[in-house]
Amino acid sequence: MSGATTEGATTVDASAVTVEPETFTLVDYDAAAIAEVAARVWQQVGLPAGQPLLVEVDESTPLGRAWVKSIDPVALTIESGGLEHNHRPRQFDGVAAAQLFGRLLLRVRDRLDPAFGDAPGDDGLTLAQSAAWDAYAMGRVSRLGYDSQRPRRLYQFRVRHGFSDLADAAFDQLWNADGLSWADVARISSSARAQD
Repeated sequence: MSGATTEGATTVDASAVTVEPETFTLVDYDAAAIAEVAARVWQQVGLPAGQPLLVEVDESTPLGRAWVKSIDPVALTIESGGLEHNHRPRQFDGVAAAQLFGRLLLRVRDRLDPAFGDAPGDDGLTLAQSAAWDAYAMGRVSRLGYDSQRPRRLYQFRVRHGFSDLADAAFDQLWNADGLSWADVARISSSARAQD
């Protein structure tokens, strides 16, 4: 799965995934292709089968912001740039989509796990907390077999936590971890910024 393409892979049941809009006019995306990638990643991260997932794509912006809008029911909001191929403007990129869905759906899985604890909504996270949770999520996405752009994530983490050995060690701790709680993620983020 490294390099993350779904070509030749077994088809998954995407019937529980709703993509809005159903037809794109500003970008050359196909709702069924987006739903298939989302369903595949949903299954890979270990979320319960058959639960509905709503993916709202804002095709009016080329930006790439994406967040968990709700966990009951599960709804994601994505600016269309987050699903766009880096070298082909307005074209869907299944690899980028899988990475993005992995990050968001692992946040969903974390929030649904009572052992993880009570994390703020995505709009309530500080920039440092968001970068720390991204590092934790993307490390797990990489272990699913996807190229998770570790250097990019490390740079993003450093921007929010300082360019220091302490920050790099905190990033490595998050990237290589599994089974952390929200308190662990927040504590590692805070400790990385102690030197900043």
